[in-house]
Amino acid sequence: MAAPQDDMFSLCVDPTKVSGCVEVRFIDKIKGKGLFAKKAIKKGETIFIERPLVSAQFLWNSLYKYKACEFCLRALETAEDNARRLSGIPDLSLPHPELCKVHPELHQACPQCQVMYCSNECRQAAADQYHRALCLGTSQEDPNHPISKLKDAWRSMHYPPETSSIMLMARMVATVKQAQDKGHWQKLFSQFCSRAANEEEEIAHKLLGEKFEVSIEIILCYKVCPCMLQWFTPEGFRSLFSLVGTNGQGIGTSSLSQWVHACDALALTSQQRVQLDSFIDQLYKDVEKETGDFLNCEGSGLFLLQSACNHSCIPNAAASFPSNNFLLHLSALSDISPGEEIGISYLDCCQCDRSRHSRHKILRDNYLFICSCPKCVSQMDELDLTSDDEEEEGEAEGDDMEDEMTDV
Repeated sequence: MAAPQDDMFSLCVDPTKVSGCVEVRFIDKIKGKGLFAKKAIKKGETIFIERPLVSAQFLWNSLYKYKACEFCLRALETAEDNARRLSGIPDLSLPHPELCKVHPELHQACPQCQVMYCSNECRQAAADQYHRALCLGTSQEDPNHPISKLKDAWRSMHYPPETSSIMLMARMVATVKQAQDKGHWQKLFSQFCSRAANEEEEIAHKLLGEKFEVSIEIILCYKVCPCMLQWFTPEGFRSLFSLVGTNGQGIGTSSLSQWVHACDALALTSQQRVQLDSFIDQLYKDVEKETGDFLNCEGSGLFLLQSACNHSCIPNAAASFPSNNFLLHLSALSDISPGEEIGISYLDCCQCDRSRHSRHKILRDNYLFICSCPKCVSQMDELDLTSDDEEEEGEAEGDDMEDEMTDV
């Protein structure tokens, strides 16, 4: 019997139909839009579950054999196969293999280009939305195909960890090209925040490096399809980079992590728990030694509701991907009152604990705005000083930051 899949295909791309407990409001010209609670939300409650309009795995992940569904980004390796590859131990056996939620018997390949999907539903959904316009057919391994050259050009100028993917932009354009109601999708994409020209240039610098003008010219040589013409001009492409760079949400999936979480929930004796925890601890040490931090299948997506969430250094909500696919779960970190704005952190926990000046530097460098959340307002009298340790750590982390929640 086929294993049940998440009910991802019942989620409408119209965000007003995804959740009845939130609404998007325009705040002002500086902050733009924001997401607000329409009713009381309790701490720990799932505020909404949202499917992205479009998503894509990072190209370096794919090149390094991080297998994920081409549509929903679900990890395609079993937890055991994942653990063997990451640890470099080919004969490793995981206890409790029944806890793995990956079902290889359901996996489907595109008949033309052989890219893999976790189910027939995902294969069909991708074909219906964008894949027919992007399918390489028998040219999948042809290095001279325009899309192959586009991918190579992107990888040559954007080393891991990636913060976006050229294929996310290609799928946006292909979605519009394939759609019968092109205006519907153009309207959906237009709801993401836009940037002024100078800010678009800063984002292009961030995503493509100091020689971004040359990089853009390289990419413009590899137009994927005629419908890209409106975006594949220097000005239009910077605008597209701006949209993705300021709205993209990082997505990470891992069959191994999902297996570990399932192990944590097992009812075991004290001795069994000690043995299992010891096995998992050693496994992660082996993985760290062999693979380092490059652990999950990673990519990014565009989420309409999530993109409306502004940053706060004291967030009352956080996003996660517990279904091991692209379905974003936004959960309350504290009780939220009706009418209260829902804020998420674009920084990690350590960064949120830094000085106001240090937080502002990270946010300004990566997201082009100055935070005015209650925590920052309360610390306005602090000296604008950043310790040497914070400065060094901030530079390193700034280089590694994924574009997680970036609409302002």
